[in-house]
Amino acid sequence: MNTYVTSATIKRLREMRNFTQADLADRVGVSSKTISKWETGKGLPDISLLQPLAQALGISVIELMNGEHIINRNVSANMQRSLFYVCPVCGNAVHALGNTVVSCCGITLPALEAEEADEDHTITIEKVEDEHFITVHHPMEKGHYVSFAAFVTSDRIQMVKLYPEGNAETRLSLRGIGTLYWYCNQHGLFRKKLPARKADL
Repeated sequence: MNTYVTSATIKRLREMRNFTQADLADRVGVSSKTISKWETGKGLPDISLLQPLAQALGISVIELMNGEHIINRNVSANMQRSLFYVCPVCGNAVHALGNTVVSCCGITLPALEAEEADEDHTITIEKVEDEHFITVHHPMEKGHYVSFAAFVTSDRIQMVKLYPEGNAETRLSLRGIGTLYWYCNQHGLFRKKLPARKADL
């Protein structure tokens, strides 16, 4: 991992659960003096204690090490709040319906911020039968390529993986109001709200 649990995180999460230091110590199997040392920065938990500590605090080890407790308050999950995460090491692309902690190849991944397309990442959309043919005007070289394209509406996602030295094009069914996303491995995530005026595409 690229981070480690901090004293402030342990104290904040303990207080969120309304535990005393003694309460937390009992659940982890250490002394309250040990918890005090952790919270004052005079020591940190051994790696073997991270799982019991996270379990006692009701969170995952990744959340504990990231210092952020993710609470999903959006029970009905609107797909339009979709977030994308991409691992810079292996290229793994992850889709989530809201904030979450995503880790890949030992790295905690930030959610990508989508931008409007610039002149180097333009797209064209052509209607073909009951689908749409999407072309991203972009090189597809080993070191610089479009990794995926996705169309997100309020109730579904279509996501297509693209590969270097292939074509930056795919077919998607662009039905309803939604957002078209495409990801360049060097310049990040781009978006286009649809339906849009034909002149804007």
